[in-house]
Amino acid sequence: MSNPHDERQQLRHAVQRQPADFIAWVMLADAELGAGDLAAGESAAQRALVLRPDHPEALARLGRARWMQGRHDDAAALLQRACQLAPQHPGMALWLGHVLEDANQPEAAADAYRRAHQLAPDEAYMAAQRLNWQRRLCDWRDLEALSRQVRSAVAQGNPAVEPFAFLSEDASAAEQLACARQRAQVLAQSIPRLPATTLRSHGALRVGFLSNGFGAHPSGLLTVALFEQLRAHPQLQVHLFALNRDDGSRIRQRLLAAAHALHDVSAQPHATIARSIRNVGIDVLFDLRGWGGGGTPEVLAMRPAPVQINWLAYPGTSGAPWMDYVVADEFALPPALEAAFSEKVLRLPRAFQPSDNTRTVDAPPSRHECGLPEHGVVFCCFNNSYKLNPRSVGRLLEVLKGVPGSVLWLLSGPGKADDRLRDVARQNGVEPSHLVFMQKLPHPQYLARYQHADLFLDTHPYNAHTTASDALWAGCPVLTAPGDTFAARVAGSLNHHLGLSEMNVADDAAFVASAIALGSTPGALQALRTRLAKAKAHSSLFDMAGFAKNFDQLLQQLAHAHGWRGVDAG
Repeated sequence: MSNPHDERQQLRHAVQRQPADFIAWVMLADAELGAGDLAAGESAAQRALVLRPDHPEALARLGRARWMQGRHDDAAALLQRACQLAPQHPGMALWLGHVLEDANQPEAAADAYRRAHQLAPDEAYMAAQRLNWQRRLCDWRDLEALSRQVRSAVAQGNPAVEPFAFLSEDASAAEQLACARQRAQVLAQSIPRLPATTLRSHGALRVGFLSNGFGAHPSGLLTVALFEQLRAHPQLQVHLFALNRDDGSRIRQRLLAAAHALHDVSAQPHATIARSIRNVGIDVLFDLRGWGGGGTPEVLAMRPAPVQINWLAYPGTSGAPWMDYVVADEFALPPALEAAFSEKVLRLPRAFQPSDNTRTVDAPPSRHECGLPEHGVVFCCFNNSYKLNPRSVGRLLEVLKGVPGSVLWLLSGPGKADDRLRDVARQNGVEPSHLVFMQKLPHPQYLARYQHADLFLDTHPYNAHTTASDALWAGCPVLTAPGDTFAARVAGSLNHHLGLSEMNVADDAAFVASAIALGSTPGALQALRTRLAKAKAHSSLFDMAGFAKNFDQLLQQLAHAHGWRGVDAG
């Protein structure tokens, strides 16, 4: 089994012995960047460029370093130059796509991914990246063929498919497990673990949370009120490990005040982050990113904590041998799904997803200022564009056709996504003006706009999660058709725990019929909103003091099973 640390050391020795070895410097740049050491990777790439100025391999590595440093425009220029010099290199086209995504050039990114796939049509990773980005752009060309290629690659044991992107495919929970497990095995075979450790036997439990979302981000928005409530539970000591820099947001300030300590580990090598977690003495470590972008599964693979838990941010199994448990609830992860999870399942007696119940919902601008008609039913779906697949959009348009004068309010997508959706509407007999797009807004402004929305229409197979919580908190009911995977059941879990289970329907036909009935029956939507307001006040869904109590109980039970004897034990 290869050891990346040993390989890096060997390459460092190689360039010391032969400082004119261009290939060794390029390989060292790859190794350093792979380990998360951005400064060392940048330095190695620059040394390679001194030896061979304007060489595409060296330019590409420097571009990758700039990308990882967040210097997206510089990265794009370097990768574009590398691709011009090596136009038949699929890997460089792929990296260019990644960089252009972050440089806010979405259509150019799609072109780069298509180019990479054309150069390597049998490579599942290229197909998966192209498919994922086309979904974000609502560009459905060759969608079914690409999806078949990606699902076939997973079935054949190919570890190249990103598990997070795979959640958007209409795949089974068993397929999702296979995808994640194959990806995890690659890391497990290449990353050395820290020496084994155990939970402390007594004293306050040190509970760590690792995330790139500790700020004005869905993870921060969901967890901040819970962390504030956990301050009243002295048997738990909360440590936040932030992979993202301080964004200056109010949420970041609240997180800093709520936690026992917030550790800024942004831009640090994976091994340094793992050692920081170990040095703090974390007993139970929650991964609040999983396979989503910006996470660090490499850190978790090193086993910095004796107990490691998958929770909240990644709605599926990690498939990873280094993750021991997953936190869920009976609805989102029913017993029938357990076989498709590599982790042991821990269930809260409430919805597994917390929320910030201290938020206020301001008055929105007028309907006219929001681009909405003065009259008519407003259906909304503020899910990200990659969830708006042909099936989901098809049923949304059927609802519009069934409720004359209604409009569909959507979150504006990247690139030409909005125009593509207007074209789809036109092709399906819906006037494109019945689609209204909202630009991304600061959270309070976005939340206020739900007061103009009569009903949130969910997507499938990846449904609304944080967005569903936002809608319900702001008083907008959510209609969903729960599926057979975790990602397809979260909105249903929220409705279930609100006591609004009739908003969880069986299939697409029931979804369309229910939405049309609600939109066509005078007073039905207002009556539903009234029921939601009562449920919101009396159900467990937005009770964060109760959530903190249940969360504490779950952690204490788990810790006792691992040898912890309590705060007062000697």
